[in-house]
Amino acid sequence: MPSIQSIYTALEAGSPMIQKESVRAIRNKGIEEDRYAAGVGAYSKSNPPKVRDISLITREGIDAANEGLHAGGLKKYLDSETRRNIVIEGMSAEALNHLLGKEFYLGTVRLKATELCIPCERPAKLSKKIHFLTAFENKGGIRAQVLEGGDIRVGDPLTTALLAQLD
Repeated sequence: MPSIQSIYTALEAGSPMIQKESVRAIRNKGIEEDRYAAGVGAYSKSNPPKVRDISLITREGIDAANEGLHAGGLKKYLDSETRRNIVIEGMSAEALNHLLGKEFYLGTVRLKATELCIPCERPAKLSKKIHFLTAFENKGGIRAQVLEGGDIRVGDPLTTALLAQLD
């Protein structure tokens, strides 16, 4: 079953991502003490506005992107340098992308996948590395809205709404 491998937050736009063991997700806002919940993320004022409560990426997606970079003699991206809040292990990037428009759970926190995280140049600029756009194409993760808040911890499972109802 897919689960949370790691959690990251940043207090403000451009500040380093800080690894956490647990965080509190707030309904329709995001992760407590994260830049987007505070409205100070680099893209907080996007027009039209977008839901940026929580971003997720898969371990498989990061590894596949880094394998391509390494094969080309380029520097790999650390998990924190992807600028995503949650790294999921045990799930393919494609399977994560297929959650788009669907509800799912991280532990007991209910979310809805709202859009794909299309890679941009911001992680490359902040990490002083190159080729984030091409390396993470179709592997950049998703954004999700917090429908029901609560605590999220490393190791919590990712389940779809249907699977959670069967438990």
